[in-house]
Amino acid sequence: MNISEQAPGVFFVEGPASNWLIVRDDSGFILIDGGYPADRDLVLESVRGLGLDPAAAKAMLITHGHVDHTGSAAYFSRTFGTPILCSPEELAHVQGKEKHQVTFGQVLVRAWRPKVFRWMLHVIKAKALQAEPATRAEAWTQEKLQGLPGKPEAILLPGHTPGNVALLLPTARAIAVGDSFVSGHPISPMSGPQMLHRMYHSDPAAALGATHRLDDVDASVVLPGHGPALNMPLAEALSALRKQY
Repeated sequence: MNISEQAPGVFFVEGPASNWLIVRDDSGFILIDGGYPADRDLVLESVRGLGLDPAAAKAMLITHGHVDHTGSAAYFSRTFGTPILCSPEELAHVQGKEKHQVTFGQVLVRAWRPKVFRWMLHVIKAKALQAEPATRAEAWTQEKLQGLPGKPEAILLPGHTPGNVALLLPTARAIAVGDSFVSGHPISPMSGPQMLHRMYHSDPAAALGATHRLDDVDASVVLPGHGPALNMPLAEALSALRKQY
């Protein structure tokens, strides 16, 4: 685990295989995403390492309902009463009423590739198959988001999942893009802005097309769900991304 302050009050945590954020200001702090289920202790450690009390989190915002981003959500909800918030379009997924996840079969047919096989083993060790849904999650409103530390703004980017979002932190000029696009992944031979392998997307074409919703967004720090932070204008990251497709 590596923690870095990528913008004032915006702490980017690179976990073993997925990332999460801690955003704080004078009003308190929030989490954005929560790693795999087995990352729970690391999530708690990252919060406490900044001198914060996990029980005091104002909310955990979920970019999308995959288990490598919701792994700590049910625990925070049950243990601390932390509000778990996501887009209205993603609520059923986060609550466990729907499933928009790569299937075990999709992985198995590619497991002959060493990178995929190693990733599959990590997923099993990360307790992805025992993930607990955040049944008490709620849909956010823009008004509710504006009352949280960092005043996040949600940008709906359907395709990775139906209610997938990026979260803009306008004062910090930073954006958490979740898996809308990433800067690296265990099964990818590349580094830098890229789409995840198509098997991870509910609708790969829509996922790529949705990135155009970010074209006019002003951000200079891009914080993906996988891979290192990108210290470049969002427009530059998107340009690099699209040259590959």
